[in-house]
Amino acid sequence: MIGGGDTPRGSGDPGDSPDYRVYRSRKPLFRRRAGSDQDQIARLRGDTQRGSPQPADAGLAPERKRGRGLVPQAPAAPRRRRWTRGRVIRWVLLAVVGWVAISAVIFLVSAQIQQGKVSDANHLLGGAGYPATSPNNVLVLGSDVRTSENAEPGAQTTGNGRSDSILLMRIGGGANSRMGIARDTVVDIPGAGRQKINAAYSIGGTALAVQTIENFTGIDINHVMIVSFEDFPALIDAMGGVTYRGGCVVSRINGGFKNGGYTLRLPAGKSHIDGRQALALARTRKNDCNRNEDDLTRARRQQKIVGAMKRRLLSPVAFARLPLISWNVPKALRSDMSGPTLIGLFAALSVAGTPDTEILGTVSGQVPEAVKQAKVRRFLEG
Repeated sequence: MIGGGDTPRGSGDPGDSPDYRVYRSRKPLFRRRAGSDQDQIARLRGDTQRGSPQPADAGLAPERKRGRGLVPQAPAAPRRRRWTRGRVIRWVLLAVVGWVAISAVIFLVSAQIQQGKVSDANHLLGGAGYPATSPNNVLVLGSDVRTSENAEPGAQTTGNGRSDSILLMRIGGGANSRMGIARDTVVDIPGAGRQKINAAYSIGGTALAVQTIENFTGIDINHVMIVSFEDFPALIDAMGGVTYRGGCVVSRINGGFKNGGYTLRLPAGKSHIDGRQALALARTRKNDCNRNEDDLTRARRQQKIVGAMKRRLLSPVAFARLPLISWNVPKALRSDMSGPTLIGLFAALSVAGTPDTEILGTVSGQVPEAVKQAKVRRFLEG
């Protein structure tokens, strides 16, 4: 070789061999995750060495082929559905509808059970349309029959009893009027002669009471409701009580606490009362706060209780208790009406106002014909 010197490596001399360095790799301490960037790159290299060349960017996510190099994109995590205002409103509406539907079913079942208990006057009733759309005349009777636990001395505990309160309501189709009839009003009772009007229910039950009141007033009665004093407190308690507004009341039912009865004390103004207090208030005849009160005052007080119940039924508290109220209403207010008809009646009551209640009758029990006709006319026009 010209110029001498060492023979360069790789000059072709068969005795010479290339000088290589061998490196050994260690096993990884932790196994790589399937689908990691290193695994995908390793697979690409392996495929190339086996003679299956792949494009440099094969297997990589399209969005990573552009821009920042050939780094595979990890699979995106599933997106969570966000709670928007619209979704919350839809769920709330669905819950409200479900709550009302459950309460309606409970009400219909309870009404069906109670409907058969007021059937002796069915042949005298009817003749009006659906209460929500057509005027209906509804007779509400409160019997003075007591349970053995809350009976006053000498009070009746069996049979129908006398009608402790008598109220006529005209409701539905835009009509909205109330007329109470004093319990001591003297009238002609078919088959029993001339007596106080409250005796008709005791003598012949609902049928005779309906017939007597129709003959006396000339008003066709379409439906009847009987207030059960036995179940009335449970209904008030199911509502969470009611707020009563009125004058001072101190009454001693069954002789008051000293004699094993019940003493009611309410200050003048606004008071929140429970079921037992509401029942005692509705039954109060002698008020130690005002000894000049009479049965007409008592009838007006009962109407205030009805108005307080209506206000409570339209409150948010009542909505939360709706299933419990729905079960107790037909038990406390027994009626000839079916469940759907009762729903129509209460729907009409809920949208109507609370009119003043006309009282037909006097303490003496005698009602001039002209006065009666005028009050009946106003009732039918309401």
